[in-house]
Amino acid sequence: MAGSIRNEIGELKKKRNAVILAHNYQIPEVQDIADYVGDSLGLARKAAKTDADVIVFCGVMFMAETAKILSPEKKVLIPDPHAGCPLAAMSSVQAVRKLRNENPGVPVVAYVNTDAEVKAIADICCTSSNMEEVVNFLDSGKVIFVPDRNMADYIRKRTGKQVITAAGYCPTHQKIFPEHVAMQKKLHPGAKVLAHPECLPAVISMADAVTSTGGMVSYAKESPADEFIIATEKEMAYRLSREIPGKKFYPASGTAVCPNMKKTDLSKVLLALREMRHEVNVPEDVRKKALISIERMLELS
Repeated sequence: MAGSIRNEIGELKKKRNAVILAHNYQIPEVQDIADYVGDSLGLARKAAKTDADVIVFCGVMFMAETAKILSPEKKVLIPDPHAGCPLAAMSSVQAVRKLRNENPGVPVVAYVNTDAEVKAIADICCTSSNMEEVVNFLDSGKVIFVPDRNMADYIRKRTGKQVITAAGYCPTHQKIFPEHVAMQKKLHPGAKVLAHPECLPAVISMADAVTSTGGMVSYAKESPADEFIIATEKEMAYRLSREIPGKKFYPASGTAVCPNMKKTDLSKVLLALREMRHEVNVPEDVRKKALISIERMLELS
């Protein structure tokens, strides 16, 4: 059954001149049929450069919105329109404006895990791949960063700048505790710990490297180590194992599961392509403003 679904997806992809983009946290079956699997920055770059007419975005809504912002002439489909991001939902236009009013003249950095409306009122966007680069680029000793408080804490420590933030957090990364990492270290004493900057500061302090999911791939490929503990959503271990089969990867916690990323499956990808359903659109005035902050980020990367 799965084989026939994959075959039909392949046929429809050619017929529609479509490309399938999948985030690293997607289930293995979806990663396997994707044309590109990556982190937020990698997916944004692919969305901007693809010559496909249709982008099927296997991720969550803010990612599909970003693809539409970058490629307004293309049809962007999301297999499950209910795949949202709790972290993105923790930031609002009203909250950002309040921070601006309280800190006049301070630039606003919007993490890519935000809705299009928030990106539209930010000065620049960033991802977990380039957050330091973006913050250091700004000619200000103080920045407003939304919405992730753990990432804001990490940026503050890395850049030495004053970072003003709200109380947002990723519920999935928040489930990874130092005890989980310590247990995996006990089981795999020679393993390197790779942590996402959305993790708790106590987890980050235990890591050999703090990096985006894309950065984890690069680190693992270049490292002489052959075992790694992965402190991020557990499906990342699948991508790493597939791309680097000679090494072993252990999720720091089996409870680190993003339920919204798991809403996409092969049948929903097939229906999206077959019926061209769940098209993602962004109001043009919002899109143009959000494009400025995203392009500023891409120019730096």
